[in-house]
Amino acid sequence: MTDTTTGTWPYLDVHQSRTRPPTPYEYKLAATLEEVFTTEGHELTDVIRGLNARQVHAADGTPWTEESFRAEITRLGA
Repeated sequence: MTDTTTGTWPYLDVHQSRTRPPTPYEYKLAATLEEVFTTEGHELTDVIRGLNARQVHAADGTPWTEESFRAEITRLGA
């Protein structure tokens, strides 16, 4: 496939695996993860601590655990 705007190949659409637009919850989670990665670290314990400290909880409203975070990221296809 050739990119019709630049003529380069292969063309990569950064959203090619999306089946729908992100939800407000997904946008908030993504933005908060970026903030946590930037300020607190990349280890899973850093991520869990950072999300919970910012009160950005799981979709069901519960605080994150390592298990619930792994399950959610898997569900989201990350």
